[in-house]
Formats: sequence, C-alpha cells, structure tokens
Amino acid sequence: MEQYKQEFIEFMVDCGVLKFGDFVTKSGRKTPFFVNTGFYRTGEQMARLGTYYAKAIHDRYGTDFDVLFGPAYKGIPLAVATTIELSNMYNADIRYCSNRKEMKDHGDKGILLGSPIEDGDRIVIIEDVTTAGTSIKETVPILKAQGDVNICGLVVSVDRMERGTTQKSALEEIRETFGIETTAIVTMEEVVEHLYNRPYKGKVIIDDVLRASIDDYYDQYGVK
Repeated sequence: MEQYKQEFIEFMVDCGVLKFGDFVTKSGRKTPFFVNTGFYRTGEQMARLGTYYAKAIHDRYGTDFDVLFGPAYKGIPLAVATTIELSNMYNADIRYCSNRKEMKDHGDKGILLGSPIEDGDRIVIIEDVTTAGTSIKETVPILKAQGDVNICGLVVSVDRMERGTTQKSALEEIRETFGIETTAIVTMEEVVEHLYNRPYKGKVIIDDVLRASIDDYYDQYGVK
C-alpha cells in the first residue's frame, strides 16, 4: 500500500473521522464503521485533507477538467480545500461549485454557489463516501440541468466496497448508470489491512472481535 494511503488512514483516525461501533448509514444500513468528514474542523486538517484528495484526483484524472463540484453540505468545504491544493500542488486553477439545498431568490440567485456551470464544462464530483449511491443520484440531475456538461469523474475519501441497489458495488453502478469514472483515496479493504491487529499510538483499533463484525457486515452487504 502506498505511504500516503497509510498516512491518510491514520489521519482519519486522529481526526475522529473514521469511527468503529454501531452506526446507521444514509441508506439505512446498520454498520460497524462510519466515515464522517464533518469531523475535520480546523484549517490545518482541511488543508491536509485537500492534499490527499488532490493527489487522488491528479493520479486518476489529471487536471484536465474545469469544475470540482461538491454537493451540499459536506461537499462544499471539500471542494474548496481541494481546489486550493490542486492549485498549490499542480498549478491547476480549477473552479469550484456547490449546490444549495434551497433555491435562493435574491442577490446571487439560483441553486448554485461558487462558479457558474457552463455548456462544455468537464466536471469532477467530490464526496466524502458513497454507500449505496444515493447522493450521486441526486447530484447528477442538478448538474445536467445546468447545461451540456461532461461529468467525467467522482472522487470519494473512502470506498466502502459494498453493494448499491444490485449485486454490484455502488461505485460500479455509478460507472455503468452515469458513465462516470470513480476513484477513492482508500478502500475499506486497505483500511482493515492497515489497522487490523496493528497497534497505532499504543492501541489496536481493529481487533479480532471488530474484524469479525466487519466481515459479517460484508457478508450481508458486500459485493458478491
């Protein structure tokens, strides 16, 4: 596993973003692990997060696109932080854009904030995680309604590696349904590989009991 991926996994643990216990995802699944990017709360954390996203985007898509779109609400700071780091790291001046949950009817009117979206724009979507593809199915119509655009990529922080609405993974469904290439900074397989029975700061985060719970979860929701 690449060094930056190991560092990112530990970074998520340090920030309280990657948690283990009993949770319910947006799609209603009970899960023993949860990724919540809302726990990145300082400027230093957001700057560092932006570097990981920027590297994942650059490695998969390069910088030959126009707009980085972050769906409201969590995608807004992700898009801002990552466009800054794309500029710092790769000298790429990418526009950022997000949507509002409610249409604004005064001042800067409309459903979008940040850069307008124009015909011909090549767009990469940035999200925290994708479990069943629910959020992306809401986002694509918003973008398509803005004009003749090319949604060329989706980047998430963690690929949970579980089924969407079929036996295929959520990210695979997105690729097939919308023709969008997808990538992640790390996969849950890589997370488990790095943390299982390995002390980190004097503590084993994924022990045998938790590993069994994760395996049971994938028996139910993992890709067959």
